[in-house]
Amino acid sequence: MTDRDYMNRAIELARLGTGGTNPNPLVGAVIVKDGRIIGEGYHRRYGELHAERNAIASLSEPAEGADIYVTLEPCCHYGKTPPCTEAILENGIKRVVIGSRDPNPKVAGKGAKLLREAGVLVEEDFMREECDRLNPIFFHYITRRTPYAIMKYAMTADGKIATKTGASKWITGEAARMEVQKLRSRCMGIMAGIGTVLADDPMLNVRILDRRSPVRIICDSSLRIPTGSQICRTAREYRTIIVCAFDPSKEPEEADRQKREELERLGAEVLSVPDGNGRVDLKKLMEILGGQGIDSILLEGGGTLNDSALRAGIVQEIQAFIAPKIFGGDKARTPVAGVGAELPDGAARLKLQKVSQIGEDLLAEYKVI
Repeated sequence: MTDRDYMNRAIELARLGTGGTNPNPLVGAVIVKDGRIIGEGYHRRYGELHAERNAIASLSEPAEGADIYVTLEPCCHYGKTPPCTEAILENGIKRVVIGSRDPNPKVAGKGAKLLREAGVLVEEDFMREECDRLNPIFFHYITRRTPYAIMKYAMTADGKIATKTGASKWITGEAARMEVQKLRSRCMGIMAGIGTVLADDPMLNVRILDRRSPVRIICDSSLRIPTGSQICRTAREYRTIIVCAFDPSKEPEEADRQKREELERLGAEVLSVPDGNGRVDLKKLMEILGGQGIDSILLEGGGTLNDSALRAGIVQEIQAFIAPKIFGGDKARTPVAGVGAELPDGAARLKLQKVSQIGEDLLAEYKVI
């Protein structure tokens, strides 16, 4: 086996932590001695041992003189767990091959420097592009302190997310819908607008056994959400934030105050984040959510929220599920509403990352540029 084989195995291991490590990164590690893998591990869950320490815990023989392949620079500071550099040195590992550099100021080059100063051979940026692809969420969050936002929608081949009557179940097939459940479990938060809640009465949870459900965030400028909705009835089961646009400097109307108190009694948190025009300030909201440690948001709203999110510049990625169907019609809804661009040059620009087939549907993944 080659260095690439060992790092590919570390990448494969890292992915096993998907949905459990946020706001920490996905990391895998493989320990090799005399051409044999003698230990491997990955970061399984936030607050638990990091990949390097899990790999060391799995050793089939002493690691003295061994190589370790790790997808992200080993940490060198005390956090939820002790430094991984400490464990590497204690076990006599003599060569460390690193994929991604850690942008966290607490680590950023310090881990590699500490190891080199201790006499360890350190190789950086090995298969960096492949390793970087593991952690777009972590890299964005740790450098900007706002959530990485993924806009997701399902549409027909003619770009419709609902028929002229508003019916939207189901556009895509079962395999694509299961992929959405996995996507939900990858993110710490899921956001929808009040229009989606009123039209569909969604639960917005994860329906996969042993997978974490995200924090539910509903943008509802005037607190129109029905207290009998699934969101409200399960607010104690799943953390739920209702975001309104009332001016906090003004005394609220009696009906608004009572509605807020009722939502809070049901277990929901109510935030007021106005933009001055009677709408939710999405940019400010993302700063608040980032400050709460929420590193990622899945946007599952309709065309109105999607339009607002794009115009606010909070979207980093788009996942478009495309079904082999045609709805047609002038009144059928599209993924992004609003006024729209006047000229082609005014379009939101995307970079295609990947196209894959899921059942009978296609998934097109884009970066927003």
